[in-house]
Amino acid sequence: MEKQNEVSLICRREIEAEVIAPLIRAFAEEIGEERAHRIAGDALKKIAYTQGKAAAAKFGSGLDSLKTNCLSAWNKCGELELETVNDSKDEYSFNVRRCEYAELYEKLGCRDLGSVISCSRDFAFIEGFDKDIEFKRTKTLMDGGDCCDFCYRRKNG
Repeated sequence: MEKQNEVSLICRREIEAEVIAPLIRAFAEEIGEERAHRIAGDALKKIAYTQGKAAAAKFGSGLDSLKTNCLSAWNKCGELELETVNDSKDEYSFNVRRCEYAELYEKLGCRDLGSVISCSRDFAFIEGFDKDIEFKRTKTLMDGGDCCDFCYRRKNG
């Protein structure tokens, strides 16, 4: 797992997409698109949950740790153009105005799978990372929204 951290997340997502997208498309031909997307999404969510638990074990849980260790890694090379909405001890919310991940999937010809391959992981990751943090997002650039509206809030806050 340490070696994974040597490669930026965007590079990992590119490598994964080049393998996962053709597999999802092949499975969709055999078993139908909805079922193939659900199965792939469920498998990727399990991975994200485990990664969230591992991040919490390594860095500690909580909003401060999430911002310092996780969100900074997801935007390590400026992949996301962020606009902070609220940054308090009980909530961190922001809008993503530009997303290099969405641009990457577009370039690879699999933007239609971007939510399955990438965005859907966010909910499972935070569940694994800290069950006391609630995560809400109502729209994404990947799915045609004007932004991705992230909101991380302490449940008891």
